[in-house]
Amino acid sequence: MPERILVVEDENQIARILKIELEYEGYEAVIANDGKSGLQKALEEKFDLILLDVMLPELNGLEVLRKIRKEKNALPIILLTARNMTMDKVAGLDLGANDYITKPFEMEELLARVRSSLRQASVSSHSEESEEERLTIKDLVVNLQTREVERGGTPISLTPKEFDFLVYLLSNKNRIVTRENIIYHVWGYEYEGETNVIDVYIRHLRKKLEEDFPGSQIIHTVRGVGYIVKEA
Repeated sequence: MPERILVVEDENQIARILKIELEYEGYEAVIANDGKSGLQKALEEKFDLILLDVMLPELNGLEVLRKIRKEKNALPIILLTARNMTMDKVAGLDLGANDYITKPFEMEELLARVRSSLRQASVSSHSEESEEERLTIKDLVVNLQTREVERGGTPISLTPKEFDFLVYLLSNKNRIVTRENIIYHVWGYEYEGETNVIDVYIRHLRKKLEEDFPGSQIIHTVRGVGYIVKEA
């Protein structure tokens, strides 16, 4: 069965081109031309990935994203954003988007991001099926099956990418991971964005995992090399 991709895009020409290109790559592409119908399809049908425009009639893309995340936390979603709309990108990532691409975009770059997101979803799925369902360090517990995180019994809400980042760090507990390896394993080898995205996510993770637990640092910086998670 081909992987199914939902394209929520109100510009007919862009939607048609995306459908043609995706189907040429072997995917099954379904089009929704407004936010309301896109949300309905996303919640009622099974898709492997969603390409979601931010500027949509009926219901804007960020609201669609927020509603989808309430029901389907692990479904990969890539936002299509307008140039220079930094706040939309930030808001989208905070709401749980896995990635974004700015219009106008090169088709090969978009297809690379689709492959990367699908591959990461597959890795997470395989992790969930493994016998070891939990990763722990100190009083932090990560449930790979339910994608739930808690520390000291307190639930912690992470975006899908933050969760993937944390799982990679914990899977290498007590081992230094380089920035290059983080980019490769969390974002995919096709990723060509700024490497300072790592700094942003490290800051978010530290705020969520450590800020309310003073004196109990988990993520440590190895200057000039990368990061390590360890007990002490």
